[in-house]
Amino acid sequence: MITLRKAAARGHADHGWLRSWHSFSFADYHDPAHMNWGPLRVINEDIVAPGTGFGRHGHRDMEIVTYLLSGPLRHEDSMGHGATFRAPEVQRMSAGRGVMHSEFNASDSEPVHLLQIWIEPDVRGIAPEYEQKAFPDAAKRDRWCAIASPDGRDGSLTIHQDALLFATKVGAGGTANYELAAGRRAYLHVVSGAVTLDGSELTGGDAAMIADSGHLDIAAQDTTELLLFDLP
Repeated sequence: MITLRKAAARGHADHGWLRSWHSFSFADYHDPAHMNWGPLRVINEDIVAPGTGFGRHGHRDMEIVTYLLSGPLRHEDSMGHGATFRAPEVQRMSAGRGVMHSEFNASDSEPVHLLQIWIEPDVRGIAPEYEQKAFPDAAKRDRWCAIASPDGRDGSLTIHQDALLFATKVGAGGTANYELAAGRRAYLHVVSGAVTLDGSELTGGDAAMIADSGHLDIAAQDTTELLLFDLP
């Protein structure tokens, strides 16, 4: 079963300094039909204006992955980490029993474009953790590159949940097929470009919630970047 989640149907907030699109209920956007997909709780597409950002605030018991698309992001946290990073670097923070952090656009002229992803952990109250790694385009080109996993496979970030996050970049006419194991569900998010998924068309910002499907036929109609979540 495949249920489409079109970009235009997402929640949207425009705060001036921040424009954000919410795939799942978040902040003032509440949709009982889109609270989560398994342990996948948040996918926010954020555009942060130059010199602005998210002031110091707290999280607990959440796996937070920041997937940068463009622009420099400055991260600081109560664990003592401070770093400015750009794509293709990806950040993972396990909030555990509690962490404070801030994230700001480090440029005074260039917006930051990112996807903020929250995955509910399968363990609570652990010590908070931080990781940051680069996943170059060459590793994603025409193949599914592991970005996050419970065991850090293939150099991926390590999250505390039986969930896998993959990314790929595919040229027009290419494919990004995937085999989903029995009993698993998937969430496909189109970062940019256009694909057909088992005959359904998806473009930038669109997504598909997938359950009870084995082989996924994904064909790129344009140069495309995709994220795929393989979830319990």
